[in-house]
Amino acid sequence: MVVAEEEGARGGVTGAPPTAPIPLAHLPTPLEPMDRLAEALGGPPLLVKRDDCTGLALGGNKARKLQHLCAEALAAGCDVLVTGGGAQSNHVRMTAAAANRLGLDCQVALASEPPDGTGVGPGGNLLLDVVLGATLNFVGSCEYYELESAIEELTARLAREGRRPFGMPVGGASVTGVTAYAEAADELTRQLGDQHVDWIVVADGSGGTHAGLLAGFGEHTRVLGVDVGTRPDLDTVVPRLASEAAARTGRPSPPDEVLIDHERFGEGYGEVSDSAIEAIALAARLEGLVLDPVYTGKAMAGLVAAVRDGRIGPDETTVFWHTGGAPALFATRYASTFAI
Repeated sequence: MVVAEEEGARGGVTGAPPTAPIPLAHLPTPLEPMDRLAEALGGPPLLVKRDDCTGLALGGNKARKLQHLCAEALAAGCDVLVTGGGAQSNHVRMTAAAANRLGLDCQVALASEPPDGTGVGPGGNLLLDVVLGATLNFVGSCEYYELESAIEELTARLAREGRRPFGMPVGGASVTGVTAYAEAADELTRQLGDQHVDWIVVADGSGGTHAGLLAGFGEHTRVLGVDVGTRPDLDTVVPRLASEAAARTGRPSPPDEVLIDHERFGEGYGEVSDSAIEAIALAARLEGLVLDPVYTGKAMAGLVAAVRDGRIGPDETTVFWHTGGAPALFATRYASTFAI
């Protein structure tokens, strides 16, 4: 966290002029049809926006946000990126990769207990965090805002030690990070040409991607966020961030109505749900599309449920925004879920 204005220490001051993004992602990402899944569901035309193909350390939606956040960090003369997340955080993995690309250090607060010494190695995103060389600060199991406090404390400690840290909230969900997805909405619009999309469905973790898409599409397309059990106040945070991102990028204020499905996260963040397992299998076996049990599996479960219960009508073209996360499939905790 650059110790400056409060939000400036958290990746961007509302109303501040944007810093030109640093190219870290492979853009534009592909837009592909999901005809076989649509047929199986007896539902609407389906497309998938492949932000799992952004390229940075196996890809994911956070690459777009990091292009903007890291630009601010470099402009402020920072030498270490600081953030946090769960053990299977895609944002932590990709922040570590971005730091390496830019010659910066990376320190993260992980809402997890340290390895138990049994000799079982880390898996999934946590393994990649180790490979990428991030400094891991295990803060134990904690709630969302306890983790945010841990990030702030880590950032403050590094500043006292004479470092120039740049702190990012969980998921990069500051107004700076959110503006990246307002721009991503423009990218999708260009790809669609004259084709109209009625719905976007996306995983809702920290809420930043949903907020950015809401700011970008405005009243033209309904954006359905599927709560994965991370943040307790999505219903108030998403519209606030969307409004701030719209103001930052000179767009009209987004609609007040925010659509969030809170019924798909099962027992909580990172816990496997039956509907996510079904959705992962459907996507893999009908489209060759790999989803994960933490984020995109639950988001796809939300799409499937919305089609089956008629919220998404049979003629309403729908885009599933694939935010990445496949490394989580290889976490040791999920090994028994897909056992042979």
